Amino acid sequence: MNPESHSQSYRASGVDITRGYRAVELMRPFVESTRTPGLADAIGGFGGLFRPDLAGMSEPVLVSGTDGVGTKLKLAFLLDRHDTVGRDCVAMCVNDIVCCGAKPLFFLDYIALGRLDPEKVASIVSGVAAGCVECAAALVGGETAEMPGFYPPDEYDLAGFAVGIADRPKLLDKTEMRPGDVLLALPSSGLHSNGFSLVRKVFRIGEGGENRRYAELPEPLWETLLTPTRIYAKQVASLLAAVRARSLAHITGGGFFENIPRALADGCRARIERKAVRTPPVFGILQREGDIPERDMFNTFNMGVGMVAAVAPDDAAKALEALHGAGEEAYVLGEIVAGEKGVDLC
Repeated sequence: MNPESHSQSYRASGVDITRGYRAVELMRPFVESTRTPGLADAIGGFGGLFRPDLAGMSEPVLVSGTDGVGTKLKLAFLLDRHDTVGRDCVAMCVNDIVCCGAKPLFFLDYIALGRLDPEKVASIVSGVAAGCVECAAALVGGETAEMPGFYPPDEYDLAGFAVGIADRPKLLDKTEMRPGDVLLALPSSGLHSNGFSLVRKVFRIGEGGENRRYAELPEPLWETLLTPTRIYAKQVASLLAAVRARSLAHITGGGFFENIPRALADGCRARIERKAVRTPPVFGILQREGDIPERDMFNTFNMGVGMVAAVAPDDAAKALEALHGAGEEAYVLGEIVAGEKGVDLC
């Protein structure tokens, strides 16, 4: 921290730049924990430098994705728990780029808040760093913006973006999909980071509903709701090392009916066995408490499926073996049939 850098006038307007310097010092160990061989610069510069390893690639391409955490943050504000949402942010970005067959390289975050609390920011970044470590991506930088009058003093927004790399000939190509291909499910950890506007309404979050206990859940509701989004980078890498998948779909907002069709070839339709879907109890509670039609549940939430992989029928057993070897409890979800692009839940 530069002792000469301070402004009484700016502080009087609600922005204390010295708190930002303190936040950087507190988050530095978390950022350093994400260091990978390609990282060529330390925190504190104007840009993060990264030199990717291109060995063995004939036509390297960069793959990028961006996302935020959404209104799940409201629960973090309410509970004053900020060490998990950073992991959500990384997962939402990284899970998108691995659907192309990319290996994550680095991540940057953006935190905008009404009042900069260095300890709170460091807690948020600890979660970001944990997510980066899990997917072997370097946290090369970010931005913390104190914006009094724009955000309430105790609230913030959190977003980020990830960059990965792939060899162009090895990018997944959904046009290779054929009727008879097998759909595999990679389980979610629960609600992940989608549909929380509806979740908060149904459970009356902020009015005491977050503390309710249900016989189906081993902990108070809020603990289940704050469970971070799973990151599938390592599992997908194991899958793609074993077989050439047709496509991958990250099940986020829009649920099955929006996300799976994005991974389908023309003339292909997904047929999913409803009884095959392994749905955690929280979804049943949510549907019951909110009197939500089943189709709306599948069109809003992941229903226990965080990622869907399409593979050739001859590769299905090998794909499952690779995923199970990576610690993933993957299972057969359905199949590809001929028809207009879409989803049938049978």
